[in-house]
Amino acid sequence: MTRIVVDDVLRMRFHNFAEAFELCDESGRVLARVIPQLDPAEYDLEPQISQEEIRRRRQSHERTYSTAEVLARLESL
Repeated sequence: MTRIVVDDVLRMRFHNFAEAFELCDESGRVLARVIPQLDPAEYDLEPQISQEEIRRRRQSHERTYSTAEVLARLESL
């Protein structure tokens, strides 16, 4: 695979690679789609729910539905 080193000018032109983009020729034909490599360290990946709340929900007697049940219900609408 060819490696291209990105300088500051190119980085700014591609908006610091903050989102996916397409490279096109003059006629608009897509030559490549670029999906930036995300760094998980930049994101808060901790669950937004406490272990106590998870336990409480598991012990509740509320009705739960399987994926198949949900899909069947949606198809019936």
